[in-house]
Amino acid sequence: MTEETISSDQRLLALRDRIDEIDGEIARLISERADCALEVAEVKKATGEDALYYRPEREAQVLRRAMERNKGPLTDEEMARLFREIMSACLALEEPVKVAYLGPEGTFTQQATLKHFGHSAQSRPLAAIDEVFREVEAGAVSYGVVPVENSTEGVINHTLDNFMTSNLKICGEVELRIHHHLMISDITRPDAITRIYSHAQSLAQCRKWLDSHYPNVERIAVASNAEAAKRVKGEWNAAAIAGDMAAELYDLKVLAEKIEDRPDNSTRFLIIGSQAVPASGDDKTSLMVSMRNEPGALHDLLEPFRRHNVDLTRVETRPSQSGNWTYVFFIDFKGHRDSADIAAALKEVGACASDLKVLGSYPRGVL
Repeated sequence: MTEETISSDQRLLALRDRIDEIDGEIARLISERADCALEVAEVKKATGEDALYYRPEREAQVLRRAMERNKGPLTDEEMARLFREIMSACLALEEPVKVAYLGPEGTFTQQATLKHFGHSAQSRPLAAIDEVFREVEAGAVSYGVVPVENSTEGVINHTLDNFMTSNLKICGEVELRIHHHLMISDITRPDAITRIYSHAQSLAQCRKWLDSHYPNVERIAVASNAEAAKRVKGEWNAAAIAGDMAAELYDLKVLAEKIEDRPDNSTRFLIIGSQAVPASGDDKTSLMVSMRNEPGALHDLLEPFRRHNVDLTRVETRPSQSGNWTYVFFIDFKGHRDSADIAAALKEVGACASDLKVLGSYPRGVL
């Protein structure tokens, strides 16, 4: 054994000893943080009121600070993910968060739920967006997670329509980078694929890739990517387009990775609940506005935002449920409803609108 080998071995041993020391310190600090969380729970219980254990604005602030302090080599996103899981586990000691999401298991909505609430939350898959709204309204769960728009295919109208009849508020948002994979089961013959299952939006997001690689294969739209993955388990001549969670859940082999047509393909999800969220320092506000059907109505709606320097990030139009040829505007903008400029703009919009409902002010999605 050379001196160089001995030196390398000694250095490895020293590094491993140092890692063990650091791991011990991390474990001690996590336990200390968990003790603080339990004390917070006791203080809240002592008030005798229905205490809010999950505070979206507080969690967003903690995650932002974690990323601001990050010096690498881990990415900001990875650092935020680690802190999210620590917060999730500590919160579960106080009061486990119950969350419903658009299922089934293995969907991107479940992935968004885990990204926002962590693995210690008690999550429940439901079959439809309407059911998620109903479960939160009934108090069976505290929060719901529903998709609202995709960067390639646009807005999910069903989610917007539910806000027309619901009193729930938007408490947060999650943006998820969407990667689609072509996957098969252990009985699939790759050279004999005659049909590909996926959700209609996923098929649309992979249209060019499919046209190039499987132009003559039937494309079958199903209720979810997870259902597509499940079907493939029993078919020797079929493949599915889905994400990593579905491949893992149903033990499928990925035949081709990241087949989405746009590399920046992402979906935005909303966290819905019954509570109003205080300002976090970096917020968005969403509102729903019905305007009278008259000349200049759209100008009257948008002008107050321009005058008060409010930065609009999205404007969507949906047919009103109250009559033909009348429309509802869904508007997102930067800032919290309690700030002076936004409060002034909303007051002016409300004066010219036939109806205005603030759907919520909430922390902007962290990564």
